[in-house]
Amino acid sequence: MTILGFFNYWMVVILMMIGFYCVIARGNMVKKIMGLNLFQTSVFILFVSAGKIVGGATPIVREGVEVYSNPLPHVIVLTAIVVGVAITAVGLALTVRIQEAYGTIEDDHLGDDIDDEDD
Repeated sequence: MTILGFFNYWMVVILMMIGFYCVIARGNMVKKIMGLNLFQTSVFILFVSAGKIVGGATPIVREGVEVYSNPLPHVIVLTAIVVGVAITAVGLALTVRIQEAYGTIEDDHLGDDIDDEDD
C-alpha cells in the first residue's frame, strides 16, 4: 500500500489524539463531552475503514464473486452511534444539573462551594 492507502488510519489517529487531548486538558465539561464525541467518531471511522475490502462485493452469494466485504463492523458502528447519542444526552443532562447545583461547569471550581460551607 502507498502512503495514501493509509490516509483513513492517519485521520483516525489524528482525530483520536485531538479528542483525547480535549478530554484530558480541558476543564469545561461541555468541551470534555465534545472531545469524547470526537474520539468516538474516530473509532467509528476506524471500524468502517477496517471493514471495507477493496474490490469486495456485498455479502450476497453470487457466481463469479469470491471476495466479500464484512458487514459486521458497519452494523456495530450503527449500534454504537445510537449508544453514543444516548451517552451524550446523559452527559449534557448531568452538565446542566451540575451547572444548576454549583453555578459552574469548570472542573477546577466545583469544590470551591463545598469548602466554604464547612467553615
